[in-house]
Amino acid sequence: MSEAMRIALVGATGLVGGAVMELCVGRTDVRLAAVARRESPLPGGARMEMFVAEPDKWGEVFEAVRPAALICALGTTWKKAGRDEDAFRAVDHDLLLKTAAAAKAAGVERLVLVSSAGADARSKTFYLRTKGEVEAALGAMRFKRLDILRPGLLRGPRAGDRRLLERLGILISPLTDLFMQGRFAGYRSIAAETVAKAALELAMRRAAGRFVHDNNGILRAAGSLSYLHRDA
Repeated sequence: MSEAMRIALVGATGLVGGAVMELCVGRTDVRLAAVARRESPLPGGARMEMFVAEPDKWGEVFEAVRPAALICALGTTWKKAGRDEDAFRAVDHDLLLKTAAAAKAAGVERLVLVSSAGADARSKTFYLRTKGEVEAALGAMRFKRLDILRPGLLRGPRAGDRRLLERLGILISPLTDLFMQGRFAGYRSIAAETVAKAALELAMRRAAGRFVHDNNGILRAAGSLSYLHRDA
């Protein structure tokens, strides 16, 4: 049996990050190391590591773990940031890029980023502009492989962190998704577990390059995730 691939995860306490950890339970082809600022319960039956450290120490964790790939599901919400642009940018831009740079310096060659549908550095919308600026900056870091996931509205349990309009959007998403056609198709809702499957699958791919995945690309990658490498 080949040696398990070491994959680091930041953003383990979030919706997609938590789903990534769940997916790794029982897998023998992946050795996951989650890195976070605070402790988070591991899924039942998990054989993985959780490193709790301040962000300025994450580079030391990467150096110790030596992961082949990093899944970055790091981010805050507009509500958690106190609806303050600087506070939001400090996490979704500054911390994310510092984390990526630390991983690159530690020898990580592949990075999978969970971004957002509509991300564009020239957007007039602060949220989408921030996401687009991060994507551009990561591209300039020249990872051997960079996968950017641009999901639409994420569906999944977020433990009371949903805004009223967001909860309403998820509730009616089966209907509204039907009307999102053409250039709006990328904004359709998608399960966080599906995004996590795609992130895990792409982290294990070795081909070099920069790849951007919308909802359809995420679904294709998620469908390619193998379940053969599990304990009996």
